[in-house]
Amino acid sequence: MGPWPIEPLVSALLPPTCTLCGAPGWRGRDLCAGCASDLPANLVCCRRCARPFDGSPPPEAVCGTCQRRLPPYQRSLAALRYESPVPYLVAAAKFRGRLACARLLGRLLLDVVEARGLPLPEALVPVPLHPGRLAERGYNQAVEIARVLADGLDLPLDSRCCNRVTATSPQAGLDEAARWRNIRGAFVVGTPLRWSRVAIVDDVVTTGSTVSELARVLRRAGALDIEVWAAARTP
Repeated sequence: MGPWPIEPLVSALLPPTCTLCGAPGWRGRDLCAGCASDLPANLVCCRRCARPFDGSPPPEAVCGTCQRRLPPYQRSLAALRYESPVPYLVAAAKFRGRLACARLLGRLLLDVVEARGLPLPEALVPVPLHPGRLAERGYNQAVEIARVLADGLDLPLDSRCCNRVTATSPQAGLDEAARWRNIRGAFVVGTPLRWSRVAIVDDVVTTGSTVSELARVLRRAGALDIEVWAAARTP
C-alpha cells in the first residue's frame, strides 16, 4: 500500500479558513464566499495599464496617462482594485510573512487570467527584490504569487533572468516623479533572455514605474511582447 496523499491530510488537519473574517474557507481557499463576493474586482480599467476607470468607458479604452506616454508593455491585468480589504491582504503578504495571503492573491489573479482566455506568455517574470531586502524579508511576495500562476497555467517561472542591483528606497511614500527617479537603473538582465513573450508579475501596481522599468530592461534584452499581471491596481 502506497503512502497516503498529502493534500487531503493537510486539508483535514488544517481546513481553509477565511483570512478576513475567520469563517470556513470556500473552494479550498483561505477566503469565505461572502468575503470573496465583497472584494473590489477590477472589472473596468485601462487595457494598457489596468488603471481602474470610473463610469462606463468604451471597451478597450486607454487612460489619459497611457495616451500621453505609452508604457513599454502591451497589456496589463489586475485582479482587484487597491481598496479595502485588499491593502490588508497585500500588507500581510508583503511585510508580515503571511504567505497564505500571497497564495490567495495568486489564486485570485489566476482566476482573472483564466477567464480572459487570451494566449499565454512563454514565461512569468516576478519583480525581483534586492538581495539585501530579500535576505531581510526571507521571501519575495511577487515570486510567491507567481508560483500559483505558474502551477495553475503550467508555465515556467523565471526568477533568475533579471536582478535588482540597486537597493532603492521603498516606493511607498514617494510621489510619482520620485518613484520614477528612484527605480531608474534598478534592474539588469543577468543571463541571456530565453523568452520573447513574458508576463511581469507583481503584487500591486501604483504609478507603474517599477513594472515599466523592468519592462524596458526586458525589452532591451530581447522580449518582444510584455504583459503586466498584478494582484491589485491603485486608481
